Formats: sequence, structure tokens, C-alpha cells
Amino acid sequence: MRTHTKETQASLTPEMAFQILKEGNERFAQNLTVNRDLLGQLKDASEGQFPFAVVLSCIDSRTSAELVFDQGLGDLFSIRIAGNIVNEDILGSMEFACKVAGAKIIVVLGHSGCGAIMAACDDIKFGSFTALVNKLKLAVARVREPITDRNSQNSEFVEKVAMTNIFLTIANIKHRSEVLREMLEKYQIAIVGGMYDTQTGKIEFYQ
Repeated sequence: MRTHTKETQASLTPEMAFQILKEGNERFAQNLTVNRDLLGQLKDASEGQFPFAVVLSCIDSRTSAELVFDQGLGDLFSIRIAGNIVNEDILGSMEFACKVAGAKIIVVLGHSGCGAIMAACDDIKFGSFTALVNKLKLAVARVREPITDRNSQNSEFVEKVAMTNIFLTIANIKHRSEVLREMLEKYQIAIVGGMYDTQTGKIEFYQ
């Protein structure tokens, strides 16, 4: 399988890009990933890259976007930060990826058993991590139930917070980026959420 070119990237709609990602995750979850010549793809992309998607995911070692979506070199812009949150620099990176480099879709990818989410549920703070936890605690506050056992030992609560954080991140992107909001309104890009199960490898998507 060859890496994307300017022509193949331009031929994709946001819906087609989404379908490619869904099919790639299905292959990954079934252990049927495509056999790629990665060095060949690197050579193909050496004079220019034309990724079709942006994936904002966690730094968790189990959530590599290229692997879980079964994509190769030159296919994805991958942004990783604990808790898959956004800040000004990440928004700027997304704007570049879509407005300048031609990506058709942004995926905000959370995952089960997220350590950053669990830390926010337990209100764990230290050093610079405190500022990141404070951002994630917005999602903690949005989850009203349960009233008790609101900590990392309650796996159901943790997963609800992780899901809420995905939707808050998407809303944050739309609210803070006029560039991406305009592209959405013109159907030039799509933004979707997804929850990756670290036990099965499957992603549940939210549109």
C-alpha cells in the first residue's frame, strides 16, 4: 500500500477519510493489518507529505494512531498529549494540518483506563502536571453521577469522564478555532470523537 499523494488526498471527502479510518481500525482489531513497505512509503513522502487525517490522542503507549488505525508513514498527522486535551499550540497545529496541508478529518481519540483521566478523578497534582489535571477536571465536574465513589477505583465513573472529555475537547476546538469552524461549515473537514478500548483494540466513534 502506497502513501497518499496530493492527488489522492484531494480526491477524498471528509466522509471518505472517516471510512478509511474505520476500516483501518477494524483491520487492527482483527489482527489483519496491511503489510506495508514503510521505507518505501518514507521515500515516497520524502519530498512532500499529504496526510488525510489528524488524530489527537493520549500519550499512552497503547494508543499509537498509526497502529490503531492501520495507517502508514505519511498518512496521519498525529498529535499526542496526556488526556487528549487542546491548547493554543495544538489548535494551531490542527489549523495547519487542515488549512495548509489538506487533512480532511480530525479525530479526538480517548481511551479506556486513561491514567491522566484517573489522576483528574483523584485530583492528583504535582509540578506542571497540575495545569493539565485542572483542564481535565472540567470533564470530572460535568459527570454528575455517581455522587459518591467519584475516584479512579470506580471504573464506570472513569470511563464516563473520559467520554465527556472527548466531547468537551471537540466543543473546545470548534469554539476556539475560527479557522476550523469555518472549514466545518463549508464541509471541507469533519471532526469526530472516538473511544479506544485498550483490551480489544476497537474504537467506538461519536459523530
